[in-house]
Amino acid sequence: MATTFTLISTITVSTATASINFTAIPATFTDLCLKLSLRSDRSAYRSAGAIQFNGDTGVTRYSYRRLYASGTTTGSDSSTSTGFILIGEIVAGSSTASTFTNTEVYVPNYTSTDAKSVSVDAVAEQNDATNNRLSMTANLYNAATNAAITSIKIFDGDDPTKLLQVYSTASLYGILKA
Repeated sequence: MATTFTLISTITVSTATASINFTAIPATFTDLCLKLSLRSDRSAYRSAGAIQFNGDTGVTRYSYRRLYASGTTTGSDSSTSTGFILIGEIVAGSSTASTFTNTEVYVPNYTSTDAKSVSVDAVAEQNDATNNRLSMTANLYNAATNAAITSIKIFDGDDPTKLLQVYSTASLYGILKA
């Protein structure tokens, strides 16, 4: 089965902003893939990256199970009420200069009226080996309206007032399976 990736849009932050938003996502593809390179103005070493679909902030509609590792620890966690899709950590402004979190978010069957599964693979480089972070997360989005995904908001889930820094980039791809 052939698979094709088509770039829908790329957004690069030119002035620090609270979120990156994709709107009017066409329903002409099978799946969606987001490729992210993010950095926050947060002073702590990292924050939880987050996305919301269709402006839906309902805490009972998002859940996740995550595996993670850093320079000294490994672990797992989960939640059934986060209010967003967890996309791993975002590198903080206090981290090593010019480093960004790299993340891939995959959303199969995004036009379905059923609950949406979302897989995330993320790596955040910090100031030292102890705070570097790798995570793989399985998310579930169960919308109240069970509608197709038509918009995506990317932001700091720990503190939505924190800003995504200049040169943070998000690319949204549509995927067709022939």
